[in-house]
Amino acid sequence: MPSSYVRRILEASVYDVAVETPIHTMPLLSAALGNHVLIKREDLQPIFSFKLRGAYNKISRLSPVDQARGVIAASAGNHAQGVALAASRKRIKATIVMPRSTPHIKVQAVKRLGGKVILQGERFDESCQHAQALAQAKDYVFVHPYDDPDVIAGQGTIAMEILRQCSDPIHAVFIPVGGGGLIAGMAAYIKYLRPEIRVIGVEAEDSACFVAALQSGRRVVLPHTGIFADGVAVAQMGKETFRVARQYVDEVVTATTDEVCAAVKEVFDDTRSIAEPAGALAVAGMKNYLRQNQLRDQTLITIESGANVNFERLRYISERYEMGEQTEIIFAATLPERAGSLMRFCRALKAHDITEFNYRYHSGQTATVYVRVHVPAEQRDHRPLFSRLRKQGFEVVDLSDNELAKMHVGHMVGGHAGGVENEVMYRVEMPECQGALRKFLSLLDPTCNISLFHYRKAGGAYAHVFVGLQIPPGKRVTFEKRMKQVKYTFYREQANPAYEIFLS
Repeated sequence: MPSSYVRRILEASVYDVAVETPIHTMPLLSAALGNHVLIKREDLQPIFSFKLRGAYNKISRLSPVDQARGVIAASAGNHAQGVALAASRKRIKATIVMPRSTPHIKVQAVKRLGGKVILQGERFDESCQHAQALAQAKDYVFVHPYDDPDVIAGQGTIAMEILRQCSDPIHAVFIPVGGGGLIAGMAAYIKYLRPEIRVIGVEAEDSACFVAALQSGRRVVLPHTGIFADGVAVAQMGKETFRVARQYVDEVVTATTDEVCAAVKEVFDDTRSIAEPAGALAVAGMKNYLRQNQLRDQTLITIESGANVNFERLRYISERYEMGEQTEIIFAATLPERAGSLMRFCRALKAHDITEFNYRYHSGQTATVYVRVHVPAEQRDHRPLFSRLRKQGFEVVDLSDNELAKMHVGHMVGGHAGGVENEVMYRVEMPECQGALRKFLSLLDPTCNISLFHYRKAGGAYAHVFVGLQIPPGKRVTFEKRMKQVKYTFYREQANPAYEIFLS
């Protein structure tokens, strides 16, 4: 029974600093989906995130002796601000360890709230290890971002508010999942009072540690996590959060990066708030759940968990949301290299407007072009379009789900390179910080030559690189081992159709 957590939630001390956030109707999304969609506005908290609840509940329950020791936490954003504000209200010394790649705006936010910032490590897990080491060395109290009963109970107060605020029968509540503190607290409370309500977790597809743990029957460590929805980019779910959540969560769904981008826009359209990617994750998951279950006329509640989005990331979101809404497709098309071919191609598209068209002359026989087209709402199935193009003599290859095509190739169409020996193509995700490129180059053997390089910062703490390297076969293993040691996420892309068509 979750009764022990229900009592903790009812007794949680959060409202000295947190506010009871409203639930708003999403009229546009409700009409589009045929259901009554509500959104719990945790972006309206003083730090623009729910994380303040758990941090304050934990810190407020420390004994006078522990308060005198001071607290320490590791975070790249929302938890850091929650701990800093909570400690400030209690006049407790707070130290926050943040990755060196943390955007300046978030570092400054923690400092303004009174926290001492230490920049250590490139990723969260490295910062967390350093924070735990400092906690032991200096006798600080470590405030875990999610795997702590007091933190879980603080986050669970959101469920208490929802059940008090919404009098309608609720079919399901959709909750974003990272380390699991939010969903564990909310699920324990909801299932105790209203067991008929479905509790559905939503994970980013590339950081689905809860799904992996459920499939294995135990917690697992993901080999790598996505970097877009950084608020839920956790490689392993917490021990206590998994114990609680696996008992009370009905289902877990995932959402892709593009689907999250679409959800950010939908939240904006209905609320005029700009959610961070993790903050819109629940909306993206709810839409996928509805596609799978074909529900109508049900009340569904989603959590807008935060709005600490880096401004420069909005460019990336605005570029990708149409892919998530399935209103834009990407494909390669082969046209005869002769006058009038482009006009004939455009006529074949009919109602599909071209949004991007990249081409460079390559040979006298055919031309291969990179195309993005807008898909009318009533024609989401693009198979008839491809069939029509093929019947008119145009070869097409669908690249709509190809990350290399979306992130890099569209900016690089310009011809093929010849005579490049021992070339290996990598797509790399690396922390965006001072000296990042220099650090990457230091991993190379001096005899390795760069044959292609495309760098793109998508906003936030990470950059995307597409690089061609002339590496002798005997040195590839050593290079990849070095990239794993510095925890760069990388993919070999020689067999990627986008590369083969445009750049091989």
